[in-house]
Order: sequence, then C-alpha cells, then structure tokens
Amino acid sequence: MTHFDDTNYYFVKAAKLMEVSERIQKLLLYPEREVTVQVAIQRDNGELGYFTGHRVQHNNARGPHKGGLRYHPTVDIDDVRSLASLMTWKTAIADIPFGGAKGGINCDPTTLSSGEIEEITRKFIQKIYEIIGPYEDIPAPDVNTNAQVMAWIMDEYSKIKGFTPAIVTGKPVDLFGSLGREAATGQGIVFIIESFLKDLKKEMKNTTFIIQGFGNVGSNTAEILYRAGGKIIGVSDVNGGMYDKAGIEIPDLIQYVSKNKTIRGYQDHTLISNEELMTKPCDGLIPAALGRVLTKENANDISASFIIEGANAPTTPEADEIFHKKNIPLIPDILANSGGVTVSYFEWVQNIQQFRWDEARVNQELKKIMERGYQSIAKIVKEKKIDFRTAAFLVAIGRVGRAVAVRGIK
Repeated sequence: MTHFDDTNYYFVKAAKLMEVSERIQKLLLYPEREVTVQVAIQRDNGELGYFTGHRVQHNNARGPHKGGLRYHPTVDIDDVRSLASLMTWKTAIADIPFGGAKGGINCDPTTLSSGEIEEITRKFIQKIYEIIGPYEDIPAPDVNTNAQVMAWIMDEYSKIKGFTPAIVTGKPVDLFGSLGREAATGQGIVFIIESFLKDLKKEMKNTTFIIQGFGNVGSNTAEILYRAGGKIIGVSDVNGGMYDKAGIEIPDLIQYVSKNKTIRGYQDHTLISNEELMTKPCDGLIPAALGRVLTKENANDISASFIIEGANAPTTPEADEIFHKKNIPLIPDILANSGGVTVSYFEWVQNIQQFRWDEARVNQELKKIMERGYQSIAKIVKEKKIDFRTAAFLVAIGRVGRAVAVRGIK
C-alpha cells in the first residue's frame, strides 16, 4: 500500500464503525488541492540544481490549512498527500481551528549549503505564495526544516504581500516565534505519556523508554522524560542506536550530539542498528524519526509494553493489527505528536493579536489541550473496547464531518 492508502485504511475502518455515508466519506478522504512545482537554482559549484516541491491542502472545513514543510530525498506527492490528511485529523483531535495541509521538497539537505537551502526555500515560496496565507494555509517546520527556514519563508512572503508574521509558525523567537515551540512536540508527547501512565496507575520513575530518532522530536522527548523521572535505556539516530539497561544520561548526550552531530562515539557505547534497538525490552517504545519503521516484518519482534508514535505514520496497518492482537497499546501520531501543531496555533494567535505569551502559559495551555484530547479518546477506548487509533479517528472524523455537513458543499 502507498502512504496515502495507509492513512485511508485507518479512516475507512473508523468510518465504517461510525456508519458514515459514502458521500461524506468521499468529501473527507480526498485533498481539496494539490500543487507541484519545479524549483531550479544555481548551486555553489555553478551547476544547475533542480528540485520538485509539493503542497497538498487536504481539508479546511474547521479552519485554515495547517501543516509542516519537510526537505528529504524520499518526499513525493503520495507521501505529502498522506501527511496532509493526517494533519486534518490531528488538528481536529486537538480541537484547534485549523484544517490539514503538508508540503515537501525532494532534496537532500546534507548535500546542500545553507545558502542553497535558503535559495530553494525562497524560490519555492515564490511559486506557491498565491495559495498560502495566514487565513488560507500556514506552513511550519518538519523533517530537516527549522526556525531559520521558517524565517526565510516569512521574509520572502512579506516581500510579496507585506509584513505578515502569521504566514508561518515555528519561527525564531526573535522573529515573532513562540516561546516553547521548539520543544512543543516532545512536551506534548510527555503530557500524553503522563496521562496514559496515570490510567495504568504506573509512575514515571519506574518506567523505561527507547526512543528511535534523536532529532528535534526525539531529543526533546528524551530530555523532558528524563527530567520527569523516566529512564531512557535506548536512543538512535541515522548512524545507529545505543542501548544501556542502566539508563542514559540524556543531558550529557544532548551536549555531545550538539558538538558532534551524532550519538556515535558517546561514552564508547557500541552502536547497534535502529532495527535491533526497537526490538529491545522496554516499557515504552517511541518511534520519533520517519514513517513506516514498524512493519509486519518486525512487529512480532517488538517487546515494548506500549508504543507512543512521536513520528508521523511510523506504523503500517499490518503492524498495527499485530500490535492490537498482541495487546500492545499504541497511542497514535494524530494524538501523541499534536503538541507541535497546538503550539503553532498559539504562535499564530500571538501573531494575529500582536501579543506574546510567556513560556509558562504556553505549556499550561498545551497541557490542557493534550490531556483533554487524551481523555476524550481514552473514554471511547474503554466504552467501545477498541484500540486508541480507531478511537482517535472516530473523534476526528466526527468533528470534521460535522463541520463539512453544516457548512454544506455548494
């Protein structure tokens, strides 16, 4: 199945349970708009660089389209289409007034200079500026994009349309970004874990975690969990993973990675593969890198007690069914990693109001929304005796479906 097929599999499963009509299903399944553009730049060595960019706007029944922009060599229209759909459901679960969108450029940032990435970004915005806007579609950081990239987007769009800080979220704090935004996805994941452990009557200090991926989401999740008393026994990055039953000193590791750009070589730990790391025993497994890392090929080897999806779409439908049969609870991405888009909403609100919140308020409001989202889904899990992902889609489809129905299609 394609990435979009995976997402729609979960949608259709929940929609059938809800007895959603085929007419409404069709309105909710397919994107409202897809744009593909070609971006050409002159590279630093004088050669022509040629890149394909996409922006998919899935649904805006509940508010402006909202979604990240990723730079990665695997980006294609199907991948972006799937992620845009997930954003529709994610914003609905968080109950914030956004719809779903996603964007991406097929490139390998590790082979590009900062100047080349800036030129690609600015030319991409020149190609799509007519379909984005603070009340139309608001991009944000994703894989291999960051606050600096968002600053370039804001600057380029403002050159065309006038000063518009609310055009993008995830900006530097010095350029109208929000305090707490960089760590928001990780912070939200930890709020969900705390709520889940509370239901299990289990304390954080007695809980072990393995985190696959040590980028923005993985490293922030690890640090916040560590400070909350969690025991991180395994982490990984693109170079491999490390596993230590005694626990890893996360603040020290983060300092090492900041300097060396990899976990390789940290305290002479022996690197193991990402695949092997995910099969090690732990309480909580957190895939926090790219999609499709939990598949039918490795699902039976997973020995975690529960799974929290930090990445977008890290689990295939086949693996999802295996976990359900093995009674391994899985908190899905559209709930678990919604902290990023939630604080993006806070940033957008601050930009519109031209008023800054302090970090304490940001995290207080984030905790409220994450806990409310978890409780609404956990209640359905208990009442209907279904898995968390299906319950999450029930909530999301209900909210978006009602919005589509009352707005009408004329």
